Amino acid sequence: MTDAVAQPAPDSGPVLGPATGPASIPALLARNAARHGAKPAWREKEFGIWQSWTWAEAAVEIRAMALGFLARGLEPGDYVAIIGRNRPQLYWSMIAAQMCGAVPVPLYQDAVAEEMAYVLDHCGARFVIAGDQEQVDKVLEIQDRLPAVERIVYLDGRGMRKYDHARMDALAALVADGRAASPERGAELDARIAALGPDSTCVMLYTSGTTGKPKGVVLSNRNIIETARNSSEFDGLRAGDEVLAYLPMAWVGDFIFSIGQALWTGFCVNCPESPDTMMTDLREIGPTYFFAPPRVFEGQLTNVMIRMEDAGRLKQWLFHRFMATARRVGPAILDGRPVALSDRLAYALGDLLVYGPLKNTLGYSRIRVGYTAGEAIGPEIFDFYRALGINLKQLYGQTEASVFITQQPDGEVRSDTVGVPSPGVELRIADNGEVFYRSPGTFVEYYKNAESTAATKDAEGWVATGDAGFFEEGTGHLRIIDRAKDVGKMADGRLFAPKYVENKLKFYPAILEAVVFGNGRDRCTAFVNIDLAAVGNWAERNNIAYSSYQELSQHPDVRGMIKAHIAEVNASIAADPMLAGCQIHRFLILHKELDADDGEMTRTRKVRRRVIEEKYVDLIDALYGGVASIQTETEVTYEDGRKGHIRATLVIEEAAVVAGGQRMAAE
Repeated sequence: MTDAVAQPAPDSGPVLGPATGPASIPALLARNAARHGAKPAWREKEFGIWQSWTWAEAAVEIRAMALGFLARGLEPGDYVAIIGRNRPQLYWSMIAAQMCGAVPVPLYQDAVAEEMAYVLDHCGARFVIAGDQEQVDKVLEIQDRLPAVERIVYLDGRGMRKYDHARMDALAALVADGRAASPERGAELDARIAALGPDSTCVMLYTSGTTGKPKGVVLSNRNIIETARNSSEFDGLRAGDEVLAYLPMAWVGDFIFSIGQALWTGFCVNCPESPDTMMTDLREIGPTYFFAPPRVFEGQLTNVMIRMEDAGRLKQWLFHRFMATARRVGPAILDGRPVALSDRLAYALGDLLVYGPLKNTLGYSRIRVGYTAGEAIGPEIFDFYRALGINLKQLYGQTEASVFITQQPDGEVRSDTVGVPSPGVELRIADNGEVFYRSPGTFVEYYKNAESTAATKDAEGWVATGDAGFFEEGTGHLRIIDRAKDVGKMADGRLFAPKYVENKLKFYPAILEAVVFGNGRDRCTAFVNIDLAAVGNWAERNNIAYSSYQELSQHPDVRGMIKAHIAEVNASIAADPMLAGCQIHRFLILHKELDADDGEMTRTRKVRRRVIEEKYVDLIDALYGGVASIQTETEVTYEDGRKGHIRATLVIEEAAVVAGGQRMAAE
């Protein structure tokens, strides 16, 4: 690999191993039980009441669970699948499996049975830990294709009484049996825990599969613990911090936050009662350390602005008056830069009247460190939260890196970069613009896929991210342009970077998703998904009646609003000579939301571009064919798994583009 630019890693200290600290997750648990025994380790809200377990209590429960696994025949090297929402017992089951020398494999709880079948068969899971009846039913639906699965263990027993329990257990029964087996199995469990080292497998996490079948990413204890240590020290995380665990357990970010960093620092992991109560539970906990993808911050800001539209004139005046002050001086105050005394006093008054109450409503009053990643976040959205005094930052990472590749240091936070290399990480930019990294968090291998492992990670440990980017001169901050495989050329040779344009479009609350086309063509076109909540509220305030998503999406006023947004994006893109060719000439608003159940997105809400190009080829041809509308029929999957079809007539709109510095209608 030829390097255009190289960025060294910050000094991260000695390599972690048995001589410098606990070498496995179970060893960290034992350390925390001794060091932080009386401090809360996990909380869960159930039936409206928060329940809490200290580190000492959790260690006892996890050991009993591990003994229960031993009693049921779990062997070193076995794979244990975990499926369900964020619950302490499911996190504990991952640690208990590790104690036995087995490998936990969390799955996405909203995955359909067919998606689960591939992962369960590929890893050869012998045990499945299921959160509730719904997850058990999915496994039973495909059990004839899963010869390796020998036992299903469920946490919530509601609805399970009449099931055949020949190969099934309640988790409570397994734990009870583990306690009973302690005298005879205790020494064996201790021996298995002692056999774990830095290079023992800690977890296997599957990629989202944007371009094909998901790959099993094998991460060692060294990967997880060193990354947790380095990232925790980078942001000064400590035992008194609180985190809300609400993102999918199968996602590497949740694993590093709720297992890796939690075990390293000893902070408390809080599990909400359900996805529906997450925002309420967030306000009750008031986390000090918080991560959310951009769509969460975008949704909250949309709700704030909707509420302000309905507020009285005085409240509206106060909000806009003090938010103007916040945008002007808030980030500087947050970063500790000099600010005039009059501005500090105005900001303090705004904090009393506006910012403080708003942060309390959002649940962000106590946040010391907040992160967003996964997609680009709109500068206006990012700056809004920082203006309130919330230390929101961006990071760049991958499953294969145990999350962290770059982070933003305090005082160097900006909306247009993803920061500098995380401690212990080295970065390189190849001549073709692709970003490569090497770090202690670099994955061991792709399970049963030596060819993909070799294609992704070379003999020296350098990993190809698949993303195109560059380092800023002077600052050393990394800027990501797009997925390297998606960056192409227009027919006239100009650069085509669809993600760059899509992210600009999604900055608008009315636009939930966008897919841009144009590689090898003479112009760019786009599909747009509207945000039903934001556009529905807008329609209500403007007395626009509609009966369905499809009807609202095709309303002339909605098309006009989206057309205006695209014109603004085109004007912004035109100002960048390198990307000016990516302006959108024609677009249509899709009659349905892109959905993971329909295979159009991954479970982490990444667009499957190739699937969409094949599925909607008639719509793409219409965009480039010059027609004004097109009739289409699309297969959809309902929540209960049934298939159906929806028909629609979609209007194709011309967008305003900028040529020679003047705005004109697209030809």
